[in-house]
Amino acid sequence: MQARTLRIGTRGSPLALAQAHEVRARLMAAHGLAENAFEIRVYKTTGDAIQDRPLAEVGGKGLFTKEIEEALIAREIDLAVHSMKDMQTQLPDGLLIGSVLPREDVRDAFISLKYASLAELPHGAVVGTSSLRRQAQVTRIRPDLKVVGFRGNVQTRLRKLSEGVADATLLACAGLKRLGLAERITSAIETDVILPAVAQGAIALEIREDDDETAARIAPLNDATTAVCVTAERAFLTRLEGSCRTPIAGLANLSGGVLTLRGMVFSVDGEQCFEIEREGPAAPAAALGQSAADALLELGAHALLTRPL
Repeated sequence: MQARTLRIGTRGSPLALAQAHEVRARLMAAHGLAENAFEIRVYKTTGDAIQDRPLAEVGGKGLFTKEIEEALIAREIDLAVHSMKDMQTQLPDGLLIGSVLPREDVRDAFISLKYASLAELPHGAVVGTSSLRRQAQVTRIRPDLKVVGFRGNVQTRLRKLSEGVADATLLACAGLKRLGLAERITSAIETDVILPAVAQGAIALEIREDDDETAARIAPLNDATTAVCVTAERAFLTRLEGSCRTPIAGLANLSGGVLTLRGMVFSVDGEQCFEIEREGPAAPAAALGQSAADALLELGAHALLTRPL
């Protein structure tokens, strides 16, 4: 009997569609299936609809996944494809992450039409970003710079840059590379300068807990190393009850069976920062993330987590 058509849910931005197409291509290769064995369904999320104010003001995380997850629960689709950094740490009842693709470049990209790096920006230059995490770290490194809000998809932000709205912006290297826009990266910012968002560069495949058929179909796509690292990072974020209202960064690395996690919590203005680094065994990965978060809380990071914008 022929397998049922796999319905894939995604946002409609160029990056989201590129990610959905990558998932489809990987599934086609893994199972020897034709393109017509899949249907890609596009959903407009709350995060896509709100363009006139910062997302932190209206709820933060989950705004780019809610409508797609509702479609998954309603059985309109079998699989949701997300940029993992957009996902809530607590998934809706009945849903789980079935697989995680191999991670792309985790670094942030510095993009400017006039300057080669963040360090080379002149005093008073304007940096555009919609991320409180990037805002806090840029301000901490270069308090002389002016940071302004910069909403929209990758193409919109690049257009704003060309229009002179800002002298520079920061985007994820992963997204630019997946869009075939790597040449637009002026310079990649190393993670010891600006620490990325939790799960940055990772694509998650979300399914229903009771859908064993889809779970089996996507299992070959799971990258074990990426899964371990993002599990630790998301546990770190969960323990801190992180949302888009608090600048939080975290990155795990697995090497030689040793899992290392570096995490940071900032005040929005970047003046205050709590930082931790922990290492331990790869299993259970979540335990390392929780331990790192607990250490930050003991250092006093809770004061930043409860402080209003």
